[in-house]
Amino acid sequence: MTTEVFVITGTATHALRDARHRFTVDDYYRMAETGILEPDDRVELLDGQVVEMSPSGSRHAACIRILTQLITDGLGARGLISAQLPVRLDQWNEPEPDIAILKARKDSYLHAHPGPADVLLIVEIGDSSASADRLVKLLLYARFGITEVWLVDLQAGHLEMHRHPSDGTYSEVTRVKPPAKVQPEAFPDIHIDSARLFLR
Repeated sequence: MTTEVFVITGTATHALRDARHRFTVDDYYRMAETGILEPDDRVELLDGQVVEMSPSGSRHAACIRILTQLITDGLGARGLISAQLPVRLDQWNEPEPDIAILKARKDSYLHAHPGPADVLLIVEIGDSSASADRLVKLLLYARFGITEVWLVDLQAGHLEMHRHPSDGTYSEVTRVKPPAKVQPEAFPDIHIDSARLFLR
């Protein structure tokens, strides 16, 4: 049976048809338990394939810190911020988005990773990985009904807001450049100065 496999080459990601085995989330965790995957490996499970994530450079890391702080300042106790932690989409998919805003829960998802219904916003920050995020992860998030995804393209110097998933894609895409302010659809009172994300 053919499956869709994502192979990252440089900054581009190509969807290839291949007959490789698809790994489940349980398989993925067993690979970590048995040492096939090391604790420091930067990987995530996408459509049953273990995909290596791009290294997190200082600019990428700084953007995560800045945006996390800006969201946290306005969010309060209305939601939870999750940075580079798993979101369980189904048995074949467990990406680790740079930032996710989750529905508030007293147990902080102690017993299971959050799923699609728990996610209010996902943010992917792309430096060298922007093309891969756009071609692979955005389509994956749309397929599972994630209501809003932001792609911060550090190289291009703009932010894309993808909203309203329908038929595996987003029906509304808005591109903004600094100094425009942006607001998560779930929290329109949070105003984020996009210029803060593109410091040089």
